[in-house]
Amino acid sequence: MKFPKLSNSIRKIGSSHAGRIALVAIPTGVVSAILMGGVAQGAVPVSFAVSGTQFQITSSQLEGTGFSQYSGYAKDAEGGKHSVVTANIKDATLENLCQSAVADTPMGKVGVLIKAGGKGTPASAKDLQIGMTGLRGDAEFKNIRIGVDASDVNTAEKGTKGDFAQDADTISIKKLEQDSWSTTASVFTLKDMELKLTDGSETCF
Repeated sequence: MKFPKLSNSIRKIGSSHAGRIALVAIPTGVVSAILMGGVAQGAVPVSFAVSGTQFQITSSQLEGTGFSQYSGYAKDAEGGKHSVVTANIKDATLENLCQSAVADTPMGKVGVLIKAGGKGTPASAKDLQIGMTGLRGDAEFKNIRIGVDASDVNTAEKGTKGDFAQDADTISIKKLEQDSWSTTASVFTLKDMELKLTDGSETCF
């Protein structure tokens, strides 16, 4: 099943079961290292307060196995909740990975730009969980189930009983562009990584 030219819009998610509906057929690309500080490889906490800044992700080709998606939220340090689509991918690779974030500081805008996986060896991640608000790309799923209960998806991480969800054995996305609040992974490997501080004018898209 293919879903070309996915929209980056996301519907508002409410507190009722009727309102907690994830984007149909919008997988979640994937990926973030630790912004404004560096990149960690190894164990990453499953739950944390997100910063006040969303970040961008692009990849020329994402390949993943063990996929599920359902509604959720990201919580910031002030206790605010941000509606997201939560997606899980057991194993993923990303070619020509780019990640960027821009924040306002007392000295003006400051950005971080990270690139990896562009020299023949893609970036890779295990046990990914992403909180995203938008995505564009050309996607293909294998053995997809749309409308499954979020508590019964075929991944270790699951959503709330009664909520809408989807899952698939594999996911493939070309020309991925994604906006996210958070990403966690048990292992994140960035081959040939380059990181630089910017004035905020350089972003992934």
